[in-house]
Amino acid sequence: MKFPVGVQTFEKIREEGYVYVDKTDLIYQLVSTGTIYFLSRPRRFGKSLLVSTLKNYFQGKKELFQGLTIEKLEKDWLEYPVFHIDFNSVNFLNPGTLDSTLEGYVSSWEREYGKSPDFKDIGSRFAHVLAQAHKQHGRRCVVLVDEYDKPILDVLDMDIKVDIQGTEYRLEDWNRSVLKAFYSVFKGADADLQFVLLTGVTKFSQVSVFSGFNQPSDISMAPKYETLCGITQQEMEHYFAEPIREMADRFKVSVPEMLQRLKAQYDGYHFSENLTDIYNPYSLLNAFDQQVLRDFWFSTGTPTYLLRLLAHSHENLNEMTGRYYAPREFVDYKADVEKPLPMIYQSGYLTIKEYDPDFGTFLLDFPNKEVKSGFVSLVAAGYLKPEEDMNVWIRTLVQTLRKGEPDTIRDLFTSFLASIPYTARRKEDQKERESYFNYTFYLIFRMVSVYATYIEKEQSQGRSDCIVETPQYVYIFEFKLDGRADEALKQIEDKGYAKPYLSDPRKLFKIGASFSSQTGTIEEWKTAE
Repeated sequence: MKFPVGVQTFEKIREEGYVYVDKTDLIYQLVSTGTIYFLSRPRRFGKSLLVSTLKNYFQGKKELFQGLTIEKLEKDWLEYPVFHIDFNSVNFLNPGTLDSTLEGYVSSWEREYGKSPDFKDIGSRFAHVLAQAHKQHGRRCVVLVDEYDKPILDVLDMDIKVDIQGTEYRLEDWNRSVLKAFYSVFKGADADLQFVLLTGVTKFSQVSVFSGFNQPSDISMAPKYETLCGITQQEMEHYFAEPIREMADRFKVSVPEMLQRLKAQYDGYHFSENLTDIYNPYSLLNAFDQQVLRDFWFSTGTPTYLLRLLAHSHENLNEMTGRYYAPREFVDYKADVEKPLPMIYQSGYLTIKEYDPDFGTFLLDFPNKEVKSGFVSLVAAGYLKPEEDMNVWIRTLVQTLRKGEPDTIRDLFTSFLASIPYTARRKEDQKERESYFNYTFYLIFRMVSVYATYIEKEQSQGRSDCIVETPQYVYIFEFKLDGRADEALKQIEDKGYAKPYLSDPRKLFKIGASFSSQTGTIEEWKTAE
C-alpha cells in the first residue's frame, strides 16, 4: 500500500496508485449547492488536496475519478476555466513578496486571456481576466485560493515596516489591504464566477480582508461538511485495515488495542456539534507508513505567529482549556493579540469536545495525546524558561512515577523549579504569585500524558490539586504557596480526596508540599502512604 505522505496533488495520487480516501460525494454536494465558500482547517489537514481535487473536477478530468463516488453522480463533466492561487510555498516576511506573487499570477493569466490598458490595479486586472475567460470559454470561472491567510499570518504581530511611495506601513496592515483589494474582485465579478473556494487556517481576516465583497458561505463548522478534510473512524478502518493489522503485530497487541492507541494519539478533532471523530491525516498516514506512533504533526513545527500571540497574552492555557464557549468567542472574531484562544482553536491545538444545545456553547480542550504533550511542553518552555531540558525532565519524572519513588519525585521537582530564572517567576503582587504558582504546576502535570492525570479534579468535598494514576501507584498531590506541607496533607485527609481509592489495589501516596514564592522551589515535602 502506498501512502501519500506529503503528496497533495490529486492527479499524482490517482495516477501513481496512492491510497485515496474518497470524499467526492461531499465534493459533489459542495459544487452543486453553492458558489462562494470559505473553509478553515488546521495546517496539514488536507486542504491542499481538497483544492487539487476540485481543480481536476472543474477541468473535466473524468478519467481521474474512475471508481470514485462522484463518477456515478456527475453526468456532464464540463470543463471550466480554473484560476488556482496557492500561497502555501511562499514566505511573506519580505516586503513586496505578496505584491509580486499576485502580479505573477495575474500577469500569466493576462498573457493567456488578454490585458486591458484601462485597468491598472491588481484587483481590476484580475476582474478583467475573469470576464475574458468567461467570454472565451463560454462558461463561468472557478477560483481556488489555498491558504488565503498566509500572507498575514507570516507577519502577524511582527511589526515589520514597509515603505510605499514615501509612506511607511506595517507589513501586516499592507498585506491585509492588498488582499482586501484583490478579493474585492469577487463582488463585481459575480456574473463571471461559477465557484469559489478559499481555504485557510484562521478566520480572523474575514472581518477586514473580505469586507469588499459578498461574504462567502463559511462551512468550517457546517455539520454536513465536517468530514470534508481529515479521516473518520469508519474511513480509517475501511481504507487502512492492512497497515492497522501490521502495526498490531509489530506492537504485539490485538487489533482493537491498536485502534485504541491510534485513537488516543491522533483522533479527537471535531468540527461541528455532531462531534464526529476526525483523525489528523498527516500523522495517521505517517504512522502507517513508518509503523510507529510518534508526534508527526506536531514535530513539523508550531506556527511562530501562535507563539508570538501567547508571549504577551494575559490568558493562560489553564484558563482557556476545559471551558464552554459561544461560537463568537472562538470562531467569529477579529484578531486580538490579547485573546489568543480563537487562533489556538483554529490552528488545531484545541478542538470541540462537547456541545451544550441548551446554551449553544462548545467545550474546548486538547484533541489528543500528540497535541497535548507537544503543545503544553512548548508553552511551558516559553513560560518557565528552565535551564533543564523539559522533555528529558518529564521523561525522568514519568519513570520515577512508574517506580513509586516519592522522595525522588521531590528531588526532581526541587531541582527543576530551582532552574527557572528569577526573572521568569518574579511577580509583583500576591494575585500574580498565586497565578504563576498555579500555572506552573498545571503545565508540569499536563505534560505527564503517559498516565491518567487529573488536575483540580472535582470531588464531593472539594477539588484536589492533582491526581496521577499509574498501573501500580496512585499519587494525590496537594500544593500550598508559602504554606506548610502538613497543611496540604491535612487537606487531603479532611476533604477525603483518597476515598475513591479505598478499594483500589494500587499503592496510594498522599503528598503534601509547600512552594516558596521567594526561592521559587519546593520548601517542604511530606508523604503519607
